[in-house]
Amino acid sequence: MSAIEALILGIVQGLTEFLPISSSGHLEIGKALFGIEAIGQESLFLTLALHVGTALSTLIVFRKDIILLVKGIFSTTKNESHGFANKIVISMVPAVLVGLFLEEQIAILFDQNLILVGSMLFLTGIVLFWAEKTRESRGTVSNKKAFYIGIIQAIAILPGISRSGSTIAGALILGIDREKAARFSFLMVLPLIFGSMAKSLIDFQGVPQQLDLFPLLLGFLASLISGIFACKWMIALVKKSQLIYFSFYCFIVGGFSLLYGFF
Repeated sequence: MSAIEALILGIVQGLTEFLPISSSGHLEIGKALFGIEAIGQESLFLTLALHVGTALSTLIVFRKDIILLVKGIFSTTKNESHGFANKIVISMVPAVLVGLFLEEQIAILFDQNLILVGSMLFLTGIVLFWAEKTRESRGTVSNKKAFYIGIIQAIAILPGISRSGSTIAGALILGIDREKAARFSFLMVLPLIFGSMAKSLIDFQGVPQQLDLFPLLLGFLASLISGIFACKWMIALVKKSQLIYFSFYCFIVGGFSLLYGFF
């Protein structure tokens, strides 16, 4: 994989991780268009580097919230931060179960299957359109709603379903305030990302000598910088009720993916 390809994929990952258009789907499209056939450790290290970049961008944007969350986890009193931390843990349960029992089956889906990606992008577009047509609400995240959003996050493991888009849309449909929905969506994924990265590092058992680190570094920096921009932009878009435009985008790119996959 060339440095330019890694740079472009890093930008794609950073933007699409937070915008409601599916980072996994766009990465699969990008790999197919570039004709990238990276397999084994090269592909795994690139994926890891890009996810580290977007995870760090989330930490930077939500650093104040995360500090409060950490304090809440270790707090002996039941305050707002403690309750929010519990809801984050509850939301993780469905995705953890899917990762533990269906890891191999899910991995098979990430093979540049653009027909699947296109179909899931259409589904993302429908959910975003539905969410923007729901009545405005000022509700908060309850334990039950946190679990429901966690189920949505588990389903969003499929390539082409936007994790941020589907979880935010699901939260809006459940009657949660827009800003709270975006905040919960971005924070709930952090433990899963860092857990997945830790598992990957253990499985790698060291960096192979022949691995070219320069493209990985470029991809990491690109995903970090573009991720910070996209995260802040997405929060503003959710507040302004502009998710519907991304539903149209998902329909268009989903249609392109289906055509490319079939022909």
